[in-house]
Amino acid sequence: MDQLVRRQAVGRVAERVAERVAERAVGRMAGRATERSGATASSAVSASPAAQSGAPTAQAAVPAARPVAHCPMKVAAEVLSRPARRRGKALESAIFEATLDQLTSGGYARLTMEGVAGAARTGKAALYRRWASKVELVIDALESTLPRPTDTPDLGSARAELLLLIGGFTEAISSRAGGAMQALMSELDHEQAVVFKDFVVRRVIEPTKDTILDILQRGAERGDVRPGAATPLVADVAPAMLMYRVKVCGRDVGAEFAAELVDEVLMPLIGMPAGDPAVDG
Repeated sequence: MDQLVRRQAVGRVAERVAERVAERAVGRMAGRATERSGATASSAVSASPAAQSGAPTAQAAVPAARPVAHCPMKVAAEVLSRPARRRGKALESAIFEATLDQLTSGGYARLTMEGVAGAARTGKAALYRRWASKVELVIDALESTLPRPTDTPDLGSARAELLLLIGGFTEAISSRAGGAMQALMSELDHEQAVVFKDFVVRRVIEPTKDTILDILQRGAERGDVRPGAATPLVADVAPAMLMYRVKVCGRDVGAEFAAELVDEVLMPLIGMPAGDPAVDG
């Protein structure tokens, strides 16, 4: 009952606001129409032969134009239906969403600043005030929307920690931003790809490798990772396998592949050898 009363109250307030907006809009339009009609009547009188000869004129005989009647509700609906102008983060988010849509649907070659502006319902000038080129726009869109790598907590075993990390990597690759990144990398020539390759290494590959090294060092101290396994070469294996599967083979990655990568590749590579006291005891 309380909710019904609140909804009715909100509806009455909205109706009053619409009526006031409509009244003001109609008043402004009527005022402008009256001014225009008055100016037209004055011009007609001054241009008449009687006015030119100096004879008295009957201005009252010239009827003033009546203002065009407008339906208040239609005017209110038109005013209230106009989209609010977006600024700041709201506009930036819309632009980034449009950029990802353009990348996944048409690829980098067909992406244009005009197309992004149209999809985001803004002007091209709004884009160029922020980004000098579509390269900068694409990098910022990916930077903002790709899931950010986070430190893996101590879960008590290297396997559990690697599963969590690789699972997060596969989710990022499979995300909307990850799909846009894959589409981008698949079509660029070498010169263009350098900028985006550096971005992928800095934003995705290096953080993943650093976290793997932390996991391996922690596991070596704990005793479930063999000594000497925490090396940059070993840390390269997981990201390399993931990028190979996605970019070269064009195959999807998911939870099942993440588990296979950990259990069939990483754990045999980093695990304590059979017969080691740390394993047997």
